[in-house]
Amino acid sequence: MPRISISLSTFLSRAKTAFLSLSASASASPSPSQRPLTIVTGNSAADLDSLTSALLYAYIRSLPFSPSANADPQNQPPPPPPLYIPLLNIPRADLALRPEFQAVFRHTGIRAEGLVTLDELETVIDEGFRAEDTEWVLVDHNKLQGALGERFSSRVRGVVDHHEDEGTVPMDAETRVIEKCGSCTSLVIRTLRPSWEDAAAGGTGLSSGAAPHAQGEVTLAEDDDDENVTRGWDAQVAKMALASILIDTANLTAEEKVERADRDAVAFLEAKIALSPKDAVGWDRGAFHRELEAAKADIEGLGFRDVLRKDYKQWIENGLGLGISSVVKPMEFVVRKALLNDGDAETEFATKVGDFMAERHLTVFAIMTAFTSDDAGHFQRELYLQALSAGHAAASRFAEEAGNELGLEDHYYAIQELQGRPGAMQPEREGPWRKVWIQREVGKSRKQVAPLLRRAMW
Repeated sequence: MPRISISLSTFLSRAKTAFLSLSASASASPSPSQRPLTIVTGNSAADLDSLTSALLYAYIRSLPFSPSANADPQNQPPPPPPLYIPLLNIPRADLALRPEFQAVFRHTGIRAEGLVTLDELETVIDEGFRAEDTEWVLVDHNKLQGALGERFSSRVRGVVDHHEDEGTVPMDAETRVIEKCGSCTSLVIRTLRPSWEDAAAGGTGLSSGAAPHAQGEVTLAEDDDDENVTRGWDAQVAKMALASILIDTANLTAEEKVERADRDAVAFLEAKIALSPKDAVGWDRGAFHRELEAAKADIEGLGFRDVLRKDYKQWIENGLGLGISSVVKPMEFVVRKALLNDGDAETEFATKVGDFMAERHLTVFAIMTAFTSDDAGHFQRELYLQALSAGHAAASRFAEEAGNELGLEDHYYAIQELQGRPGAMQPEREGPWRKVWIQREVGKSRKQVAPLLRRAMW
């Protein structure tokens, strides 16, 4: 039967319109048959994997579905699927800190103004939007943190994630997928691939807010020209999903990260691209990956504070604040961003980090760098740790317990070298606990380091 399809950009625009209209009806009593709105959100670092996982999950779950899977015994047409709203877990202004998003947008037709961010969430909350009117699905994390967690944790109904299971999502959740994988987006593909294929086989209707009435945005594929349009839209979605998988797995070359789900997802998504005549011509996965990596590493124009908050996560453990920033440049780059004068480099850097910690009420803060050296071309990691007096014991415990597992070695480049005074920062010096290491176990990212730090705080 003919296939009804919608472009990703049109879906996002209509999802945002539907979301913003919630405040207008917040005071109205929902009908007994009305389902709560489902919001899909990634983690607070809002990296590329969180973006694509949320957008992909919401898009596929809001697509038309196969009549064979939803046939009514009375031969009545099935109701349209519910509308899922993808929420970026950052303020709108922070989109500018993520140049890799812009690279993906260019290939997928996504418009930043069509996205729902924390700004729009605050708007509908201020206008009377109620937590009980929502259900939440978490992707790329499995526990709502901070203000979102305080307000909406009880409304979580599903999860697709590749981090350590924190045990907060019920075992009988509507969707509960938590397992090791290079990219969370790969798990979303594996989970929802049957739904996407059902929609491609011929759906019965679009979700509310996405009815097929706008020429050029939604199409009923009845001939080859229409089919090529819908295949082009599928290819755009496929490129969006591939972006985070390729970044997180280094184009499937990071053997310590890559799982079968990653390889299967890449094969499935590239097949989608191959079906689109205009997208198949000239498709080069390696070139696409290199473009994204270059965009992600383009942070020269950011100030020190923005470098730290670009890819940042935070937790409360044992009543103490813990934060981790991931940076795609070496520590030397981070330090130079912090220095404004010719004073004591080590003291000035510790002070700037301390200001960042105070702004976020942190007791322990880590900076994890990950980069490829220009000279040798080898992938490398560094780890900087700073703790207030209340976190000294936790920092020392982490250094002792995680040192071997992470392959931590004292980093004798150290901050002083910038002014000709080589040496390593030592935790026993006056002021905050400070230490910088080379991390030899380069396969262990924040996904592995964060649980070690969190446990050390208890």
